[in-house]
Order: sequence, then C-alpha cells, then structure tokens
Amino acid sequence: MKSKQTGFTLVEIAIVMVIIGLLLGGVLKGQQMIENAKIKNLVNDFNGVSAAINSYLDRYHRLPGDDGPTATLTGRGWTDAVGGNINGQLLTAANVFTTGASENFYLWQDLRYSGFITGNPTTAGGGRNNPLNAYNGMIGVGQSDATNGLGLSSGPIICMGSVPGMAAIAIDTALDDGVPNTGSVRGILGVGNTQPAGVVGATAYVEASTYTICKTL
Repeated sequence: MKSKQTGFTLVEIAIVMVIIGLLLGGVLKGQQMIENAKIKNLVNDFNGVSAAINSYLDRYHRLPGDDGPTATLTGRGWTDAVGGNINGQLLTAANVFTTGASENFYLWQDLRYSGFITGNPTTAGGGRNNPLNAYNGMIGVGQSDATNGLGLSSGPIICMGSVPGMAAIAIDTALDDGVPNTGSVRGILGVGNTQPAGVVGATAYVEASTYTICKTL
C-alpha cells in the first residue's frame, strides 16, 4: 500500500517567506533606528557641552576649569574644587581625554557644581571624570593650538572618542561639511579615546574605521 507524500504548497511557502522577510526587515529597521539615535545623541552632546560652557562663561565670565582662584570656587560652596590660572585658556593635559591635574580635568567638576551638566561634582563621586558618549567613548574638552586640535582654530575644542566611521560621516555632515580635514569639525583615525594630534587627517572618512571627532566651541 503506497503512502501519500505531503509537503508545503507554493502558497504556504510564499507566506512563510513573507513572514521571514517582515521579521528581518523589522530587525534591520530596529538596528538602524538605534544607530540613528546614537548619532543624534552625539550631535546633541556636542551642542549640549558647548551650551554648558557658554552658559558658564555668561554667568561667571570665565571658562570652566580656568576659573579661580580656588578660594573663589570654594566660596561658592564648591568644597573640593580647584581653581585654574585664570588666563582665558584651558591648560590641557597631553590628552584631552586624560584625567589629571589640568584645567580640562577641572572643567567637568566646575560644570557639575554650577549645574550646567548633571552628575555628582565631588571627587569621590567622579566629579572630574569625563562623561561618556553613546558609543561609550569619552567626551573631552581641551585647548586647540599648534600641537593639538587637528588644525582647528585656537580656542576650546570638544572631542568625542570611539566614534564609528559611519557615525562620523553623519555627525560631520550634520554639523559641518562632512570632510574630516576641513571646517569646524575634524576627524582623525583612532581606536578608543585617542588624543587628536596636530596633524591633518584624511580627506574622507572610512565607514569601517573608528575616529576621534573634534569640534570648535
């Protein structure tokens, strides 16, 4: 006695393929939405840090980190704050992302004490630590000069570490000209939180690479 062999009909297979396509499309769309949200967060970080520094300048008439002397800061109730040299520039460590006894390190504590950025301002609570961006890289602020800042004009610069190439393209395009070695936004190859050295970057971003992105204040 022969048994009848059964299987999926073409219609059933088509329905399954449509469902799989919808699921894959939803996953890819979700990933793209997450990536777009991260890019938007970094753009907002650039604008937010710039606004915080300018608001501090407007209130105290000095750059955060460069403000001082120490007695002036502690007189505001900022118990463990350290004053800068009050010369109108940020005395920057060898790496804008490096914490230490430099004004770009104290800047974050001044901004936290003044309420212009969130976080515990005390040293024990990480008051002087660099904030992190959406890609888990550091946000750093330093002084652009001949040896630091990718050719950006002299003055404070805001830098983001560990930025993927695709995001770097989108951020530079949103804020500037989309080119890593021209304009007010510059990019240089660097895995992790790499110091932006005083060299001219490449003429185009590479999607598969990682960058440090810096912008003038």
